[in-house]
Amino acid sequence: MRLILNLIWLFFGGIWLALGYVFFGIIACIFIVTIPAGIASFRMANYALWPFGRTVVRNPKAGGFSALSNGLWFIIAGLWLAIGHLTTAAAQAITIIGIPLAIANIRMIPVTCFPFGKEIYDSNRIPFGYEPMVKF
Repeated sequence: MRLILNLIWLFFGGIWLALGYVFFGIIACIFIVTIPAGIASFRMANYALWPFGRTVVRNPKAGGFSALSNGLWFIIAGLWLAIGHLTTAAAQAITIIGIPLAIANIRMIPVTCFPFGKEIYDSNRIPFGYEPMVKF
């Protein structure tokens, strides 16, 4: 079932969302100071391509740098990518088959807005002590 959902996701919005993350990742990597944001953006692009069967978890070791980076990220790219998720979810929710995809898009918005301090794992291999945020 995950394979089917991922393939439908890929063709009906996943590619465009991933391209948005890659675009902002390239922009972030142009400036040396924002390279960590670029790396986070590329990680999210990978997740946006194939989200089902993966889980986003909070890293319990994340500190103040994550909060500062999340604030900067939200202003520069997070808001725009969240709008992309909302518009894609609205388009997917038109059909019955697209409703689970639209729900997945909405669930990805918190991670899109604030990616620092979070990690993406296979749903079957979450380390002990990590708190799941988004599970598909």
